[in-house]
Amino acid sequence: MDNHSAASALGLDFGTTNTVAALADGLGGSQLVDFVGDEATGPVFRSALCFWEEERAWQGVASDAGPWAIAEYLQSPLDSRFVQSFKSVAASPLFERASIFGRPFRFEDMGRLFLQRLVAHAGGRLDAPPRRIVVGRPVEYAGARADPALARQRYDAMFDRFGVEIVYVHEPLGAAHSYASRLAEPATILVADFGGGTTDFSIVRIAAPGTARRCVPLASSGVAIAGDRFDQRIVDKLVLPLLGKGGRYRSFDKILEIPGGYFSDFADWSRLAMMRNRRTIDELKRLQRDAVDPEPIGRMIALIEHEQGFPLYDAVGRVKRALSESEVAAFRFAGGGVEISAEVRRADFEAWIADDLRRIEAAMEAALAKAGLEAAAIDRIFLTGGSSLIPAIRAIFDRRFGAERIASGGELTSIAHGLALIGAEPDPAEWAA
Repeated sequence: MDNHSAASALGLDFGTTNTVAALADGLGGSQLVDFVGDEATGPVFRSALCFWEEERAWQGVASDAGPWAIAEYLQSPLDSRFVQSFKSVAASPLFERASIFGRPFRFEDMGRLFLQRLVAHAGGRLDAPPRRIVVGRPVEYAGARADPALARQRYDAMFDRFGVEIVYVHEPLGAAHSYASRLAEPATILVADFGGGTTDFSIVRIAAPGTARRCVPLASSGVAIAGDRFDQRIVDKLVLPLLGKGGRYRSFDKILEIPGGYFSDFADWSRLAMMRNRRTIDELKRLQRDAVDPEPIGRMIALIEHEQGFPLYDAVGRVKRALSESEVAAFRFAGGGVEISAEVRRADFEAWIADDLRRIEAAMEAALAKAGLEAAAIDRIFLTGGSSLIPAIRAIFDRRFGAERIASGGELTSIAHGLALIGAEPDPAEWAA
């Protein structure tokens, strides 16, 4: 396939943490889109934006996305605004717009900018619009009072400038198509997709190769818990006590506990990025003045004022990944005049996420119940997404199905690959969510 010719379909796994694109190759397969440039990280494009003021830019604010957003932010953290995991507010009626350098940005505004930069960094492979785009969407959206209809409206506005057919498909069904391409015999499979914002399950019956419609979905379920929630647990247990959580402040003649709202915002990427504003900083400084122990609140202010959110969460992500390989890992962070050093045991991390694991397991059981199947009827379990590498996650499936039935691989790319395969089918709308 000519790199600059229009493909029949583009599969786009727009994820909370990472985004991956794949083009149908016209031969029954697909090719991942590798991004091009000094900051490129192969086919994985970080779902992040960085904004900075620039006179010549639209409304005086310029932006970049993916690994280039990270590089821009690290070069000038105090003169830029870094936004990550913005997909997590897609379905939230509580989110209307973010104020960045005094300009309002709705979800769809950020989404359009993100897609523009993704196309620009694709080395020309996405310059010719495909005939259709198949976009992955979670079975259950993240966020409080999640509204799927609102998310669909925002997604439609985000993708409208492509001017082509857009089909939305549950993300684990994309992974199911990807896994089906490995199988040479019929099977009933359970796909578990562990993303940044949600964990989704689909049960699919796969027919023999050559069958007109090889994959038939039987049931889906999901829960708004995944990698970002695990990060929040680490922040909550390891970092926030050093920033004043659990502390007290003086109010007239009373000693009260410091309100938890600030700590909830700090532990949520979608809100932490917006905390660097005059009103929030002034409130925190008043709280610091009245705190029984003002030093921890001072640390929080320093981290926000010096734009240390990304480095802090990067350190959290590193220790989480290290705990997938070791029983003990070192947490190290230094920035904005704040230093945090601690040893973290896998057993402690698993205790912190125990309630989340129970809800994930319940969602898996719900998929089996909807399909009317017992565990013994599942021939294969395909685990995908970064958090599928966490031992406590793997243990859920080992216990329920047996390790011999579990497969994994392409943790960050399988969904995009499968979405492109769906897009190449005569009627991909059969798979539409």
